[in-house]
Amino acid sequence: MSVSPAHPADSSDPSGLSGDPKSSPDAVAPALTDQRIVVLDFGSQYAQLIARRVREQNVYCQILRHDLSAERIAELAPKGIILSGGPSSVYDEGAPRCDPELFRLGIPVLGICYGMQLACEALGGKVDNTETREYGHATCQIVQPGTLFDKLPDAIDVWMSHGDQVSSISDSFEALARTRTCPYAAIGHKELPVYGMQFHPEVTHTPLGGQVLANFVRGICGCEPNWQLSDFAEAAITQIRDRVGDRRVICGLSGGVDSSVVAALLYKAIGTQLTCILIDNGLLRKNEQSLVIDEFSNHFKTDLHVVHAEDRFLASLAGVAEPQEKRRRIGHDFIECFKKEAESIDNAHFLAQGTLYPDVIESGADPDGPAATIKLHHNVGGLPEELGFELIEPLRDLFKDEVRRLGLELGLPEKLVWRHPFPGPGLAVRCLGEVTRDKLEVLRAADAIVIEEIENAGLYRETSQTFAVLLPVQSVGVMGDARTYDNAIAVRSVNTNDFMTADWSRLPYDLLARISTRIINEVQGVNRVCYDISSKPPATIEWE
Repeated sequence: MSVSPAHPADSSDPSGLSGDPKSSPDAVAPALTDQRIVVLDFGSQYAQLIARRVREQNVYCQILRHDLSAERIAELAPKGIILSGGPSSVYDEGAPRCDPELFRLGIPVLGICYGMQLACEALGGKVDNTETREYGHATCQIVQPGTLFDKLPDAIDVWMSHGDQVSSISDSFEALARTRTCPYAAIGHKELPVYGMQFHPEVTHTPLGGQVLANFVRGICGCEPNWQLSDFAEAAITQIRDRVGDRRVICGLSGGVDSSVVAALLYKAIGTQLTCILIDNGLLRKNEQSLVIDEFSNHFKTDLHVVHAEDRFLASLAGVAEPQEKRRRIGHDFIECFKKEAESIDNAHFLAQGTLYPDVIESGADPDGPAATIKLHHNVGGLPEELGFELIEPLRDLFKDEVRRLGLELGLPEKLVWRHPFPGPGLAVRCLGEVTRDKLEVLRAADAIVIEEIENAGLYRETSQTFAVLLPVQSVGVMGDARTYDNAIAVRSVNTNDFMTADWSRLPYDLLARISTRIINEVQGVNRVCYDISSKPPATIEWE
């Protein structure tokens, strides 16, 4: 069993344009290239990360449902098939399975973790629960060089995440690698192009995992590096135009990278048929509204509507401290504000949102999936049917770094493209406990100081996400020989490639000292500043 806390929605449409998170088993996107790798998703939080690693090889990769028939997969003619991990055990009743005939198609197959266990069981092996699960780093000894491990050293560091493992293999398989506790860390079939590995090559914790995947994708499958992110943009623009026709799309702007890239993509596709709506909910960063108005009124010349709804949102959040309830209320009010404003927009039929794949998998967006919800995202799952909008989520299968590159492809300015991520619920999830106007002013001022100092130090592009958090505690201090009992601010800064895992930024002490001094001196009501040194996992990047 692969230990995996979240399950992605069905992502069989890589453009994210279907608007239906539960597409039919045969719902697959048109080919963007004459060669591709497909990933069959068995519920792993890493399924999209596998696709991302393949795309880094400049090879197009598409995620499909695990239960597609071998006949349908053959029609798609992929150059290779990857079976993802998943939280189930292969011997559980109702465990997700693939069509066993796909192993006979002659198309190279790579099973990862649960995917390896499925392949091994289907071809005569045995899978058992281990006495102790493996979770974390392990050293993998290469038994058979070449194939998957071409150009790699005799031992590599890998990341394990499983409770089950292959206990025996049929005579048709041979061991390719092992760890101290796992005799079949990697296997290969002697006659069929079927391979498996118990570890996860797609995560950054397996440093040479990219080379392992490259050996499969380009070496075993023979894929040429001929796919670029610009191909995705061109295909998405064409599909948006075809789907929208002469109708109008409304797009919610927050000032963040994701919504800005969505708006730019839509503007390229449909021009004046796009109407952008900024909901000023009182939860935005300092000067956020003016920045958005300038960019999308002057640069893109879009039809921009600004809804002033601060009073409504703060009234809704009054007395609420529970994080999920905050998100739920913000999401509800967000939708209601959109509904009311949309009534003034003629021919509005679609709503575009900047949902990214980490949003989907952290939300456990598939209601039939086996995973628990980590946190709610108000822009995941579509709008209530009674609103009458169809959802367009063109970034649904992209990671943050891919979105930034796409933004540059579309001509967005670097300053906007490289803005640090900002959560959909805004400062409400950085103001722990009850959200009030006074608390937001304190947080907004502190956050502006943090960002200004990071920029002055030349570290804004070197860090992935940096922000302030207002803690729901007060502590004793001494200011001007007087006792104070004021708020505490936590500073959070992380470095990450994909926002699935993250490590805390090692900011210079003198920079942290300047941030602390300025916040305490300049922000009324704060007498203590702390620095968050937790990584993801086990923590999340945001505090709520």
